[in-house]
Amino acid sequence: MPLAYDMPLFRPPSEANSLIIQATIGCSHNRCQFCAMYKMKRFRIRSFEEIEVDINDAARVWPDATRIFLADGDALIIKTAVLIKILKLLHFKFPLLERVTLYANPGNLLIKSEDELRELRENGLKILYYGVESGDDALLKRVAKGATPGQMIEGCRKATNAGLELSVTVLLGLGGKSGSRGHILKTAELCSKIGPRYIGALTLMLGPFEETFGKNVGEGWQPIDKKQSLQELRLLVENLNVRNCIFRSNHASNYLPIGGTLTQDREQMLELIDRAMADPGYLRPEFLRGL
Repeated sequence: MPLAYDMPLFRPPSEANSLIIQATIGCSHNRCQFCAMYKMKRFRIRSFEEIEVDINDAARVWPDATRIFLADGDALIIKTAVLIKILKLLHFKFPLLERVTLYANPGNLLIKSEDELRELRENGLKILYYGVESGDDALLKRVAKGATPGQMIEGCRKATNAGLELSVTVLLGLGGKSGSRGHILKTAELCSKIGPRYIGALTLMLGPFEETFGKNVGEGWQPIDKKQSLQELRLLVENLNVRNCIFRSNHASNYLPIGGTLTQDREQMLELIDRAMADPGYLRPEFLRGL
């Protein structure tokens, strides 16, 4: 029988072919001004018994699953002992399972000790998807991210030391027109200090919430345009100093999907961005963004 998900359901682009198990409903923080993903949900951690039922049902339908993503917004908030029970059950029920992944928000990553994170890795957790968004401390406060750059570095270093891979996301356009350059330069600096395995760039899309966002963030915030989005992408790629890191802008919100490994593919990615800036034919049509 199909799983009865509490909709809407979200997952990273790289988990498109993964089996999704909902371990939490919504997001425990749920105050970020730029994110409307879970605003319609009241956060709760599902009981192990509820999750066990879903795992058993899924194992009957997809016994050969090799990748599993634990939704919703931040399953890392679950107590370590319970998460280990979930991981062990997943590997028992899915003998071909290669990796388990989840979203981790900065606050919940800080709470876990390095030993706890190592235990989770030893029991099959492989990748943490982590929203950096910006390296600009003042901007992070204005958008209610709930963490400082220093706290992000602290949490991410624990995860890396524990052997977990980090896939971080940054948000083009978050600083608006006036804060564009500072936002990107500080974001590149923060990501370089974190040193993740993967970096994904998204572009801020607010739709009907744009006016409300501008009022809440204040200080004359105005959205960037298509050209500025490409300029931000270029500035980011140009200033990231991370070796053997896979960089992608393949999220549907972006005008230009690019990908490569930093730092060796930097010049090729910059050349593609430059061609796209000169020739709009390279860009994703507006009506396809977000799909």
